[in-house]
Amino acid sequence: MNVNVADVISNIQRKNDFSGTVLVKDEDLVLDASFGYANRSEQRKNNSSTRFGIASGCKLFTAIAICQLAEKGKVSFDSKLSDCLDIDFPYFDKDVTVHHLLTHTSGIPDYFDEEVMTDYEELWITYPMYQLRRLKDFLPLFQNERMKFQAGQSFHYNNAGYILLGLIVEQATKLEFSEYVQDYIFKKANMTDSGYFTFDSLPPNTALGYIDHPDGTWKTNIYSLPVKGGADGGAFVTTADMEKLWEGLFTFQLLSEEYTSTLIKAHIQVNESDFYGYGIWIKKTDNHVLKYHVMGYDPGVSFHSAYYPETSAKVVVCSNKSGGAFEMMTGIEAELKIGPKNPNKKP
Repeated sequence: MNVNVADVISNIQRKNDFSGTVLVKDEDLVLDASFGYANRSEQRKNNSSTRFGIASGCKLFTAIAICQLAEKGKVSFDSKLSDCLDIDFPYFDKDVTVHHLLTHTSGIPDYFDEEVMTDYEELWITYPMYQLRRLKDFLPLFQNERMKFQAGQSFHYNNAGYILLGLIVEQATKLEFSEYVQDYIFKKANMTDSGYFTFDSLPPNTALGYIDHPDGTWKTNIYSLPVKGGADGGAFVTTADMEKLWEGLFTFQLLSEEYTSTLIKAHIQVNESDFYGYGIWIKKTDNHVLKYHVMGYDPGVSFHSAYYPETSAKVVVCSNKSGGAFEMMTGIEAELKIGPKNPNKKP
């Protein structure tokens, strides 16, 4: 491991004005660095215990929850959506399954369609963000829309599909989705500082997300996102807690080895080297897994985190700005020269 990674992180921070916290953990290196302010008005600095929003990075939590239910026999990956939810979707394909939802191949309409909309904040003109506190509150945004394509036809990243997965968790367990994740994922992985917090009731040491304008002014993201995150995104974690999530997942504390293998299996090929499992991205070269990773971007949020099976290294990059996490992540990977040292070694 190249100990110059600390210098690399500092250099990337200066070039990109990175604001957030970075954790790199490997057998011979633990590096924890924080930059910028969790609260600019009060000049309260980010630190190793700061909680950050991670946007879509928490789709992995939703997939773990579904796999836990499958392991208990409460749901099947082949289960039809219509058999899992007592909700009417008049124009949805009757063949949509849990597997389709997990792999973004369902074809259902999304509530934020990037082919039609470019500004996430446009959603809240018709549907005020402060009214979106539970998963069912998202249904009017897509429930009565028509399919984009036939179920299983192709991969198209879809937030609404993960809202439905969260509703499946709620119907199967009789628990609110955030309560289920807290009890059966965060607690089991000892993620003591993580949760689904509302913007109008944030706990101590939580970073506000910042949206910077070209003229140097800025605003927070409290009016740019749903007031409470859900099954498609919006949880808050610390870098240490996210590292615990990777540890818990790959030491089978959250799922059995069989169902962990199912979750991290490359179910869908997105492009030459990128694949998608259940709630998780997979980077491969020559049929060898380089990394399992998650990412998330929202106004005022950028997040990347990865587990590298060759060395069991883990990297977590949390930022409370709209960009910067990708540059930090790629810089760290380049410095650590992360890649397949033994192509015959199974991940």
